[in-house]
Amino acid sequence: MNIFYEESGQFKVASVVQKNDSTYQVDTQHGKRTKVKANNVFAEFDGDMAAFLDKAQAEAADIDTDLLWEVCGEDEFSAEAIAGEYFGHTPAKTELAATLIALYAAPMYFYKKGKGVFKAAPEETLKQALAAVERKKQQDAQIESWAEALTAGEMPSEIQADLKTILHAPDKQALTYKAFTKAADALKLSAYELAKRSGGIASVPQYLQDGFEVKHFPKGTGFPEIAVPPLPELPQAAAAAFSIDDESTTEVDDALSLTDLGNGMKRVGIHIAAPSLAVERGSDIEKVIHERLSTVYFPGSKITMLPENWIAAFSLDSGDYRPAVSIYFDVDTEFNISLPSCKIEAVKIADNLRIQAIEPHFNAETGLDESGEMKFAHHADLIWFYRFAIALQKARGKYEPERAPQYDYSVEVDSDGIVGICRRERGSPIDTLVSEMMILANSTWAQMLDEHDLPGLFRVQPSGKVRMSTQSEPHIGMGVQHYGWFTSPLRRAADYINQKQLISLIDGNAEPLFQKNDADLFAALRDFDTAYTAYADFQRQMESYWSLVYLQQQGIKELTATILKEDLVRIEGLPLTARATGIPFDALPKSQVLLNITELDAEKQFIALNYVKAVAPNVA
Repeated sequence: MNIFYEESGQFKVASVVQKNDSTYQVDTQHGKRTKVKANNVFAEFDGDMAAFLDKAQAEAADIDTDLLWEVCGEDEFSAEAIAGEYFGHTPAKTELAATLIALYAAPMYFYKKGKGVFKAAPEETLKQALAAVERKKQQDAQIESWAEALTAGEMPSEIQADLKTILHAPDKQALTYKAFTKAADALKLSAYELAKRSGGIASVPQYLQDGFEVKHFPKGTGFPEIAVPPLPELPQAAAAAFSIDDESTTEVDDALSLTDLGNGMKRVGIHIAAPSLAVERGSDIEKVIHERLSTVYFPGSKITMLPENWIAAFSLDSGDYRPAVSIYFDVDTEFNISLPSCKIEAVKIADNLRIQAIEPHFNAETGLDESGEMKFAHHADLIWFYRFAIALQKARGKYEPERAPQYDYSVEVDSDGIVGICRRERGSPIDTLVSEMMILANSTWAQMLDEHDLPGLFRVQPSGKVRMSTQSEPHIGMGVQHYGWFTSPLRRAADYINQKQLISLIDGNAEPLFQKNDADLFAALRDFDTAYTAYADFQRQMESYWSLVYLQQQGIKELTATILKEDLVRIEGLPLTARATGIPFDALPKSQVLLNITELDAEKQFIALNYVKAVAPNVA
C-alpha cells in the first residue's frame, strides 16, 4: 500500500511500512524511511507509486484553473467534491490527487481553509491579484530587456534618466536599479565600471559631481524663475569704488574706495553688495538662500547660491551704480582710524581690477613704491591701502615680516583636459590689503551687532578651534574681539543673515531677521555649518582628483611633502594630501620628506607613496 501526502507545500508519494492511528511509517521514493502524520495524507493507493504521481501531475497540468474556479461557487468546498464537479463523476484517486495539486498551485484562486478544504477567491480580489501577476511579468520582462541592452554595451534612455540615483542614492525597488545591478552582476563589474562601459558616465569628475549633487541638490542645480523686485532709490555715494578679484570671479561682493580729505587724511570706504535689500522674509529667493547656503566651488566650474539675474543685479560690476552697505573710516597719517560710519547707498563701481593683471606690477618685489611708475588704475590707492593694511596687522598683533613664504595652490583644467597648477602666495601685498580691509569691516560690524544685543552668525575662537556661534566671542586667531562674515552676501547665507541684522541697525525702518535665542537662527547656523563643510570637502575631493591627473600627465615619480600627522602628508606644490608608508616613527610634524610614487591611478583616485628620505625645507 502507498500513500499520497503533502509535506511543506509539496505533494509526495511513499510506500507504507506500518500504519498507526496518527502516523504512517513509510519508505519514500528515494528509499528514506520516515514518519508521516495521518493528517497530511490525502489518499491510499496500490500500484507503482512513481507512476501514480506522474499521472496526477500530468492531469493537474491539464486542469483549466479558471474553469475550476468558476464551478466552485462562494462557499467552502472539499477537494473531493470539486473534483467530482469538475470531472463529472466520482473522482479516481489520481483525479483527486490532480485536483489537490491544481488547488495548491493556484493560491490566488483558492484559499486553503483546512485539510482538503478550500474557498474560492472573490472575483474582484482575483482580478487584482491576476493584474499584479501580469504587471510583475511585464516588469520582469522589462528588467531583462534593459539588462540585456546594458550587457551589450548600450544605455537605455530610461536607465540614463535614473543613472545619478542608481549610482549614488539607489532605490532598490526601482526597475531601473534592478536591471542595472543584474547587468553589473552578469558582467562582474562595479556600478561605476558598468556606467562608464555603457556610456552613462563620461568622466570621473562627472561621476563625483553627480554624487555630490544627488546628495546636496536633490532637486537639481537649476533655479526657479525669481524676478528681482525694484528697489527704492538710494542716495549715491560721493566716491567711486573699485574691486579686486580673481579673473574668474563673477560674484563681486566687495569694493574699496579712497578719498583724499587733505592734510594727509584719507577716507576709506569698504562697500559690500547688498542683495538682502531685495530679499523679503519668507520669499522664494530667501528659501533658495536657505536651501543652497553657499556657492560651491570646484576646478572648472561652480554652483552659485543665487540665480544669475540676482547676481547680475547686485554684483559690484564696473560701469554702474550698485546697491551696497558701506562702512567708512577716516584715517590719519599715522593710520589711526576714526569711529565707523555706515550707510546704505548706491556706489559707482569704476573698475573691476583682476589679480592676474595687476599682480605682476604690484608684488613684494615691485610696485609698492609711491615714487615709481603707476602701471594700472588705482595703483597709487593700492600702495596706500597696503601700508594701511600693514598697520592694521600690527595693531592686531599679526604682523610677521620674517615668516617663511606660504602658498595656496589651485587647479585649472583647459578644454583639452590638461591640468595646470596655479600658485598664490599667502600674504602677498594684494592678499594682505584685501583680507585686512575685510577683517576691518567684518570685525567692526560684528562688534556693532554685539553692542546692540543682536545675534548673528559669528566666527569665534576663544580657545581651541574656530567655530560658529550665535553670540560674539573673541577670535584669537584673528586677534580681534568680535568677528563674523558680512562681506560675501552673494555667496554665503551666513553673510546674508548678518547683513540683514546689520541693516536693521542702519535703517530704522528695517527689522532684524532674528532676535536672541531664536530657534530658527540656531537651525540656520547648523544648516550653514554642515553645508559649508560638505561643500569644502567636495572641493578638496575634486582638487585631489585633478592633482592625481596632473601627476600622471607630468610623469612625476618623486614628490616632496610636509608631514602633517603620522603618515598623513601634504604634497608640496599641489592641493593634495595623502598617506605615505615607511615614514620613520620619530619624524616630526611639519618636517619635509622625499617620497616615491609607487602606484598611481587617477580614475580610481588612488596614489601609493613610499618614504625615501628627509629633506631640508624648501623656502623658495
